Amino acid sequence: MPILNGMLSTKNNRIDPSNLDRGELERLGVYIDSVPETVSLIGPDGRRTLLPLPIYRQLIRMVDALRRGCAVAMLPEDETFTSQAAADFLGMSRQFLVTLLDKREIPYHRVGAHRRIYFKDLMTYKEKRDQERSDILDELAREVDEAGMYFQKGTSGTKS
Repeated sequence: MPILNGMLSTKNNRIDPSNLDRGELERLGVYIDSVPETVSLIGPDGRRTLLPLPIYRQLIRMVDALRRGCAVAMLPEDETFTSQAAADFLGMSRQFLVTLLDKREIPYHRVGAHRRIYFKDLMTYKEKRDQERSDILDELAREVDEAGMYFQKGTSGTKS
């Protein structure tokens, strides 16, 4: 019998560590920390199935986050967000997001009169934005270093 019936929804795809037994979570974490990168699942009939490595690595990340007290949510790439939820996810105002949508910087589709954005498109935009920010900071650091304007804290104005 499958664990999930139908599509994932935002109501049932979140695991809150406060709903789990802390001791069991710690034991699972210690076990995962000590096993090699090949793990099998054992079904109710005793049959073993090798867990694919990408799924096992995702399980490790999930257990690690839960051990640190972070809730974990799993979203399929085709999960859709409202414009407000997308703006919240990206850490911007809804109006700024709508401007990006109108400029076609993030793809969207309409459901009736409402905009919907796929999670995969939000992640693509976020990764591009984060890379651009990182590139700008790297360039700024390089320029500051080349200009001799970088001084370590506690120095008397001479470059180390």
